[in-house]
Amino acid sequence: MNHPHQPMRDVTAAVREFYERYPYPPPVDSLDAYQRRWQDPRRRRADFHLHWPAKAYREDYTILVAGCGTSQAVRYAMRWPAAQVVGIDFSATSVRCTEELKRKYDLGNLQVRQLSIERVGGLGMNFDQIVCTGVLHHLSDPDAGLAALRDVLNPDGAMQLMVYAPYGRTGIYMLQDFCKRLGIQASDEGIQDLGTALQLLPPGHPLENLLRIAPDFRDAAALADALLHPQDRAYSVPQFLDFVQRAGLSFIRWLRQAPYSTRCGVLAQIPQTSLMKELSLFEQFELAELFRGTMVCHSAIICRNNGNGAGSAVSFAGDAWRSYVPIRLPNTICVQERLPSGKAGLLINQSHTCRDLILPVDSTQTLLLDAIDGRRSISGIVTNTISATPTAAQMEEARRFFEHLWWHDQVVYETANANLPKGSRHERRTDQT
Repeated sequence: MNHPHQPMRDVTAAVREFYERYPYPPPVDSLDAYQRRWQDPRRRRADFHLHWPAKAYREDYTILVAGCGTSQAVRYAMRWPAAQVVGIDFSATSVRCTEELKRKYDLGNLQVRQLSIERVGGLGMNFDQIVCTGVLHHLSDPDAGLAALRDVLNPDGAMQLMVYAPYGRTGIYMLQDFCKRLGIQASDEGIQDLGTALQLLPPGHPLENLLRIAPDFRDAAALADALLHPQDRAYSVPQFLDFVQRAGLSFIRWLRQAPYSTRCGVLAQIPQTSLMKELSLFEQFELAELFRGTMVCHSAIICRNNGNGAGSAVSFAGDAWRSYVPIRLPNTICVQERLPSGKAGLLINQSHTCRDLILPVDSTQTLLLDAIDGRRSISGIVTNTISATPTAAQMEEARRFFEHLWWHDQVVYETANANLPKGSRHERRTDQT
């Protein structure tokens, strides 16, 4: 929730003091399981090509984790042991927690600095990747923060950005106002009493569903971060896109794009789908947010306007898609129980929070899916599974299927050997469909 009447210095001081007392995310003692999970090179390759479909895979790049909290920079240093990772945070407590984990796991590829995002230029470094999640919406001047990050992003770099979304957080903002009117402060007693009150929240309250699906609310620091934070604002889809554009950055894709797509889930089934598809892609995203109504944040990959690496987006126009190499995303599964008639499986990405995002597949599509090995192109997969000399109709069916896999967050593509058509990047034009 915005508080424009508060002076910037007062807001900054209040936010810093808040995180010194209630560091977020809550500090952790062990990241052993996380480290083991990211030892899988397939997981790292999928993550790389999610950000850079058109670049050759590499691991020795530079990463800035801006507003790293208590452990996020450590996670990235574990995830990419060959990369040089820098974590910054203006909270001394967060920096101390990060340094403790760095020593515990002997992470020589991690540097940690107590530094505000607005002063990131003082590092004297540029970065291939910047990760800034859950931070800018707490700044007194988010535009200044994002502009500062843009200035240290390499021309062909990629930025992963997450900010709060308004409609799914309606209940949170109602409770924030409730606390503000009563003068409830972020104290141990205040947080404990607030937790007790939430257990008695009336059925049907807009916060009820979020409490059920978000276990974070059981933690005192998380409860304080959600309901008692001194500075909090949210961005609708059009506000988010304008925010990115004002900073001289370009939208590439949503981190998980299926919830925003008229090709996926309920948005592909409602009577208004055909009307939505007549609009630009960005207008479709805006309508998806309004229809779903439960998005609590927006996570996207963006790049500099003059970028030439991350800016090469995936396109299924023309014939370039034939040479794309599909790579399965983590957390994707094929369910083979309680299937609709004529279907051999149901594809689900377990990281989705919307339960309608399911892609049914038939037996032929299952063959194509099982042939994805991270090495063969789409064309190679088709000729090895369907026919050595596929017909135009068979190739068109394959094109549709692999495009659906992409929109449903089942795969990413390595397109380095493909000649992408001009204009493949998402441009904010009213004629884009």
